[in-house]
Amino acid sequence: MTTIAPCRPLSIRVYYEDTDFSGLVYHASYLRFMERARTEMLRALGLDQRALLAGAAGAPIFFVVRSMDVDFQKPATMDDLLTVETETLELGGASLTLEQRVLRQAELLVRAKVRIVCVEAGRARRLPPEVRTKFERLLPNSE
Repeated sequence: MTTIAPCRPLSIRVYYEDTDFSGLVYHASYLRFMERARTEMLRALGLDQRALLAGAAGAPIFFVVRSMDVDFQKPATMDDLLTVETETLELGGASLTLEQRVLRQAELLVRAKVRIVCVEAGRARRLPPEVRTKFERLLPNSE
């Protein structure tokens, strides 16, 4: 099987707007950083979110965060260059579970376990086969 690079790390520079009054990265900024990395993962898989919402996979679908368990371990500061890593842990009928890590060089700052659900018309729905196939390539045991 061809190796794809949907989980390549995403580099993010910390700007003043990402920090709070103390000069440290505000906790919600990490959520935005991780969202960007998930979006880039979809893009690398060839999944166009606008096309999916327009019905490219049948019915209009989109992805939402169902749950997130975040462990903030160390702070980042303005001008830090961070890396967001995304790894697929599980693939369910309508969902996938990811682990995301925010690092400064090799130093782990934040770790999150994120459950994403496929939604159609406000309700969870099974992943369309062509979408599921793309996600299957990200599983640790896929070859």
